[in-house]
Amino acid sequence: RGVLYQIAKAVITWGAYRPVMTQTGEAVPTEPIALEDATAFDDHVAGHDVVLVDFYADWCGPCRMMEPAVEAVAADTDAAVLKVDVDRFQALASEYGVQGIPTLLVFADGESADRMVGAQSEDALREAAEGHLD
Repeated sequence: RGVLYQIAKAVITWGAYRPVMTQTGEAVPTEPIALEDATAFDDHVAGHDVVLVDFYADWCGPCRMMEPAVEAVAADTDAAVLKVDVDRFQALASEYGVQGIPTLLVFADGESADRMVGAQSEDALREAAEGHLD
């Protein structure tokens, strides 16, 4: 029983490691990426096959409510998740037509492919991201 348990644990652990590679040859992050520099936005979008971009603010109740769902999508799908604080990156939010938050954009192969405005369920986020994966 001890050996079988260790094998099962190893298989589960190995399955949790998602060695999916991005266009740049890096593994897809399993946690949301917080945008730190507006000039890096295009690099993040271009560097991954599918990116779910979460335009949010710390003071936004629906944004905070969605945080576990956003984190789950990052952990459980092959899409990268990029979080953009609209208070810090107002010009970027304006460029992408963000008028209310939360706004979530899905980029596929570097192009905007989907838009969701308002609080979304984890299933809706997952479906939007996975719908653009090959």
